[in-house]
Amino acid sequence: MLNPLFPRFDRIALVVIAGFIACPIRSAAQTAGDATAIEMTIRYETETDPKRHQFKTVEEPRTWTATETAIVVCDMWDQHWCRGATDRVAEMAPRMNQVIQRAREQGVLIIHCPSACLDFYKGTPMRQRAIDAAQSAKDDPSLQSKTPLQGWCWLDPVREPSLPIDDTDGGCDCDPTCQQHEAWTRQIETIRIDPSDAITDSDEAFYLMKQRGIKNVIVMGVHLNMCVLGRPFSIRQMVQQGQNVVLVRDLTDTMYNSRKSPYVSHFDGTRLVTQHVERYWCPTITSTDVDGGPEFHFAAD
Repeated sequence: MLNPLFPRFDRIALVVIAGFIACPIRSAAQTAGDATAIEMTIRYETETDPKRHQFKTVEEPRTWTATETAIVVCDMWDQHWCRGATDRVAEMAPRMNQVIQRAREQGVLIIHCPSACLDFYKGTPMRQRAIDAAQSAKDDPSLQSKTPLQGWCWLDPVREPSLPIDDTDGGCDCDPTCQQHEAWTRQIETIRIDPSDAITDSDEAFYLMKQRGIKNVIVMGVHLNMCVLGRPFSIRQMVQQGQNVVLVRDLTDTMYNSRKSPYVSHFDGTRLVTQHVERYWCPTITSTDVDGGPEFHFAAD
């Protein structure tokens, strides 16, 4: 059964492959007729005992049509005010670029969302594509959002408890702690932006999806406990708009200082927030599900 916490996720018919032998690793994409199918194994947690607050992990196969799917690349900036965050983005970006390239070849729309950096892309066709979609939505009621998209969606106490990590200090794990400032100017250059892609940092992303008939959203990028959950193009708000959403759990990171509660390693802190997402917001997949390549791991993890 589908997790009752995700009532907006429609059950998608499974592609049955003749002679298929069950195996935990499958090819990432198969062609069915004229449409490319992305086969994945989604993972989420469902509550088994509300009184004891106990959950169990569930894994299920899913098949999404590539042309009905978008990848949202969240805040993969060229620089961050935290040295550790900058280094981890740089380490993750090459693998993310591989996944994006393969998805693009299959017909997935790539939406780059480097927040507060849009001046860098002013006048490009990728930027204009998102602007035009938002303008079209104003003239077409069928493209309107279910509820107003907010500039930031804070934690929803009706749906989720507090995050399992203390990020009140900004989450820098460096010693000495870095000073906060706006260090970013563009998306990291390692991630190629194709002329067929789109660039935005606002609700334009949703209107572009509606314009293209996109109902499936794959989210990757940083930081999971902040922008990946809160931005208008990311998890909380896309789920609230009725999109089918998954997080790529090996292509994300948190702003978490291991000197703060729950006093675990930085990477264990990220895994705890991933678990929070799987319990209260949406399932997760790995990069292997998208392109068949190796799952990403930080060298220090």
